[in-house]
Amino acid sequence: MRERGGRYGAALAALGAAGALAAAAAAPATAATAPQTGGERYVSLGDSYTSGPGIPTQTGGDCARSSVNYPSLTAEARSVKSFKDVSCSGATTDNMWHAQGANGPQLDALDKRTTLVTLGIGGNDIGFSGIIGTCAQLSATEPGGAPCRDKFTAGGTDQLTNRIADAAPKVASVLKAIHERAPHARVVLVGYPTIMPDDGTGCFPTVPIAAGDSAYLRDTEKQLNAMLKKQARAAHVRYADSYATTVGHDVCKPVTDRWVEGAQPENPAAPFHPNAKGEQAMARSVGSALKGR
Repeated sequence: MRERGGRYGAALAALGAAGALAAAAAAPATAATAPQTGGERYVSLGDSYTSGPGIPTQTGGDCARSSVNYPSLTAEARSVKSFKDVSCSGATTDNMWHAQGANGPQLDALDKRTTLVTLGIGGNDIGFSGIIGTCAQLSATEPGGAPCRDKFTAGGTDQLTNRIADAAPKVASVLKAIHERAPHARVVLVGYPTIMPDDGTGCFPTVPIAAGDSAYLRDTEKQLNAMLKKQARAAHVRYADSYATTVGHDVCKPVTDRWVEGAQPENPAAPFHPNAKGEQAMARSVGSALKGR
């Protein structure tokens, strides 16, 4: 078990820094811009699942934006007139109003001319990277059990369920602020893609999550996405179900079928984050939401 723990040490260190991951060739922290060929004025807000850390080509300095993240693909598919991607790795709902390092408040990118907004947020508000890191570290102590679930539910209360409930009004406040600053915009709240296998099975030690914790983390992510969907409905905005479009392409799948990487990425991406194929799938979910199906 000590040998396995050492093998995952570097990957877990990378995971802890995933929120601030940037490629070695990262460019200055400026918002991405698409060719002005259409009529829409599009602004993308969000965290690392939106920005696409580790996926070439990287821009945005420590925000780690990929040139092929789902906002960029959405902008290209819709031939928008203008495009600002201010998503940033490590962002929380608080960073919609407050600067994140050298990067200004994300809501400042909006104005009354904005006609389309996508938002992917909430994971960092519940401490997602820390949760995964804790579960990975505990997995070696009881690989066939559920040590992470036992930790977070000790005392009879699920701490992660409470964190999700606490994040709900924060997401609601962001959606309200978007409406106030961009009153004419269509808004899409984007859910998180499938990370752990949807059938609840794990793949320890390839992915260092104990057998019982695979289902626990799956259920926690589903709770998070359910909360986001509920907030979208309450705010009368569209919801992009990225989970449904990525089932069967989780961290345990072979490298060619995997759209979300594990603790040791084999495709360019941050640990436990979507790779380029995952971002493509998320773009498709945004496109479906905009069709109003």
